[in-house]
Amino acid sequence: MSEENKNVQTAEAEMSQEESMANVNILKKGDIVTGKVIKVDADQAYVDVNYKYDGVVPVRELSNVSIDNAAESVEVGQEVQLKVLQIDDRNEKLVLSKRAIDSEKSWDKLAADMENKTILEAKVAEVVKGGLVVDVGLRGFVPASMVERTFVEDFSDYKGRTLRLRVKEMDREKNKVILSQKEVLDEEFNAQKKDVLSKISVGQELDGTVQRLTQFGAFVDIGGVDGLVHISEMAWHHVETPGEVVKEGDKVRVQVLKVDPENERISLSIRATQPGPWQQVASSINIGDIVTGTVKRLVQFGAFVEVAPGVEGLVHISQIAHRHVGTPHEVLKEGQEVKVKVLDMNADEKRISLSIKETEEAPAREPRQERERGERPERAPRKETVHIEEPQGLNLTLGERFGDKLSQFKK
Repeated sequence: MSEENKNVQTAEAEMSQEESMANVNILKKGDIVTGKVIKVDADQAYVDVNYKYDGVVPVRELSNVSIDNAAESVEVGQEVQLKVLQIDDRNEKLVLSKRAIDSEKSWDKLAADMENKTILEAKVAEVVKGGLVVDVGLRGFVPASMVERTFVEDFSDYKGRTLRLRVKEMDREKNKVILSQKEVLDEEFNAQKKDVLSKISVGQELDGTVQRLTQFGAFVDIGGVDGLVHISEMAWHHVETPGEVVKEGDKVRVQVLKVDPENERISLSIRATQPGPWQQVASSINIGDIVTGTVKRLVQFGAFVEVAPGVEGLVHISQIAHRHVGTPHEVLKEGQEVKVKVLDMNADEKRISLSIKETEEAPAREPRQERERGERPERAPRKETVHIEEPQGLNLTLGERFGDKLSQFKK
């Protein structure tokens, strides 16, 4: 190659290098640049920002929330906006931050979202003491009391979940953002409750799920709204505690007893959807049957015996025993199990007549004592009577009559 050609190539190379250098960004600390991710390691990402050498984004500068691996925040080929934190041409060191840019953008956006009450979606990055940390472009905090409508004891499985949030409080100087999911859920619940209340009617039967138990009943979800089944409406028989009948999570059929839209209250009944005890008894017990029952109450005129849950019949005092009974307490006590015979039944009037003595064999009669033939009963001795002959004449005095009689004895 001639010397002339060499000189031409050298000149072209220098021109090309000068043109290339002319297109390279001139950077200084604090500049904002756009680059493309070219490599991702566990602890950092490499980005081409059209500078003399590639920049590095440490993992702590990739996100406002704590991440274990750079790949959780960026991927190769992704275009990102970055802030220059450090530049050292001598050592070809360019440190960039994605977190700083995200924070600047997020503060402005979150301020607008807070004013407009915008619902945001954010993923849970950490479970910390007192609540959850979420990524909303910067580090956001959801207090434990603002996560759900109900109390949550353990948040260990919330990491990675996406929450629907509303900004409640912001303090840029303290780098603090408080968010709430509970507020979003409460609003949706109240809207759904009003919709349900407007559609249900007294007497309607619905399927529901037992949500929680109290001393006085159970709250049942009937499609996004809870109604109360009072303990007296849980079953036809007497119920001491709601747990005897249902438990949380049970699927139940309920009937609407009362709707109070103004106070947003719904009264429900489980027992109203089930056959009543008298209906069941009418098909299972007949007149003449002998059944086992429990003495529930003793009264002056007899005893009330439960022959089926919620069904009591009367054993009149005359039907308690074959012998004479002064009071039912002489023979029976409350809680005692007895056999009774059904004498009469009227399910419509909820009345059953029962007998205890009809289930027992009548005692044999004692024979009468017979007197021996020919024996006469002793008679009381006859009293001797003194006959006084009345003298003739009706004008005698009483003294004269006695005097006359005494004179006869003296002779």
